[in-house]
Amino acid sequence: MIDTKPLSGKVVLVAITKHGSAQAKELAPLLPQADIITSMKFAHVFADVANKVHAYEGTLRAQIPLMFKDYDQLIYFVSLGAVVRLIAPHMISKDEDPGVLVVDDAGQYVIPVLSGHVGGANAWAEYVAGLMHAKPVLTTASDVGKTIPVDILGRELGWKVECPKINITRVSAHVVNEEPIALVDERNNPTLDWWTRSNDLPTTIHLFEKFEDVDTDKFAAVLWVTHRELPENIWHEFHEKLVVYRP
Repeated sequence: MIDTKPLSGKVVLVAITKHGSAQAKELAPLLPQADIITSMKFAHVFADVANKVHAYEGTLRAQIPLMFKDYDQLIYFVSLGAVVRLIAPHMISKDEDPGVLVVDDAGQYVIPVLSGHVGGANAWAEYVAGLMHAKPVLTTASDVGKTIPVDILGRELGWKVECPKINITRVSAHVVNEEPIALVDERNNPTLDWWTRSNDLPTTIHLFEKFEDVDTDKFAAVLWVTHRELPENIWHEFHEKLVVYRP
């Protein structure tokens, strides 16, 4: 099911072709919070939309730094290859880069290109696709496999991730490779409120309410939701197999 729940963040629609501008104009009323950036050549297309419109002269390339600085989600009605070349010099890290999406010229597909998880581009791709009756093209393994996104688990509940970044990479690989994973939720009366997908929890994810109940030799990694202070030896013992979430 495509997600059509409203999302937050500063959004810009970028259109520089005839068909792209037509697509952006149709989407604009459904995203009233979104600004529009277009070339002067196609400014007339947006003459009667309520959204804020910035029509630029010169090159689109010159507008990219402003977009990266001012917006959380950049939705381009531009070819994928062109967008990759345009944004490449401005990319810093997945913790800082905005979400970048591409909509094809016919409005059939919405493709998250950058910052799919942390930056929210995957969620926005599903949202925009729902509004446009298009298809989101997700390529991140946890989304394709409909399993746990380790780097943003519990984000909608306000959880914070605590671990070295390499742990997230290593544990994510264990999850998407369908290896056995222990998920320990030590909150009072724990529920599956962190599982937001429409499918059932994968059978490779095993739930526990106390860390002491986990036979760690049987699991490739541990996801631990806890308020406990963790001694340094725990991190050494698990090396790159532990991700901790602070609710």
